Amino acid sequence: MLRFDFVTLKLFVAIADEGRLTAAAEREHLALAAVSKRVSDLETLVGTELLYRRPRGVELTPAGRAFLHHARRILEDVARLQAELSEYGEGVRGHVRIHSNTSAIIAFLPQDLSAFAIEYPQIKIDLQERTSSEAITAVRDGVADIGIFASHVAADDLEVRPYRRDQLVLVTPQDHPLAVHDKLYLHQAAEYDFVGLQQDASLQSLLHEQASQAGRTLRMRIQVRSFDAICRMIHYGMGIGVLPQRTLYRDLNDLKLRMIPLADEWATRELVIGMRHYAALPVVSRHLVDHLLTLTDSTGETP
Repeated sequence: MLRFDFVTLKLFVAIADEGRLTAAAEREHLALAAVSKRVSDLETLVGTELLYRRPRGVELTPAGRAFLHHARRILEDVARLQAELSEYGEGVRGHVRIHSNTSAIIAFLPQDLSAFAIEYPQIKIDLQERTSSEAITAVRDGVADIGIFASHVAADDLEVRPYRRDQLVLVTPQDHPLAVHDKLYLHQAAEYDFVGLQQDASLQSLLHEQASQAGRTLRMRIQVRSFDAICRMIHYGMGIGVLPQRTLYRDLNDLKLRMIPLADEWATRELVIGMRHYAALPVVSRHLVDHLLTLTDSTGETP
């Protein structure tokens, strides 16, 4: 088994970042001769060149790029280990990092995480709101232990478990021509102006994709960053919108809004919990996943 020391790993990352041995030596507070010796010893250890020596610096070889990827991952894992152990010393028994889309944060996670915190009061939860795509990327990159996102967003390399289901609804002013309907297909509303989320949101991508498949184009009049902003824009007559039903926590009567379920099959949207490998999760993260899964039945709703 190859043996690497953390000083050399940090040094190699610095060399890759700086592109020059001299700058890396200054950054890591080492003599230039010591840096050259460590790089030479490292290349002897792995049995291949990791750097191309150029007149004005260095460049990673293909093997060097592979080594850099793993060096960064090892150093990140060590940093996480140090952080988690320091929390044990402060009386916190664990730390779970979650990246979740807005729908889950508004509709489900407040009550679900509250119940978990009561059962495990010494586990720290770091929850960050992201788009579904961003949550998937965070799990892939090891930035988050767990991601919660819409199931229609591709995450083939992650292990996923069903979490909750929600119904997408059309939201209109109470006096809008569509407000008389009890149920609608999305294409029936396509002739009207829409208020929606920004383009990087998975919900927005889903709506455009489904409208296109039906041979229609949604007229996006305004795009904002939050569900609440969509509701306020609709309230003031700027258009209509599509939102997950359970995110409409505000009194619809106060905003003079009408909520109409979408009849499209795809409008019953599933949220999932994603992770790289359940078995490889820290124990506290597995506890949280297990807790979230016990709160749903086979339909994804609260039992």
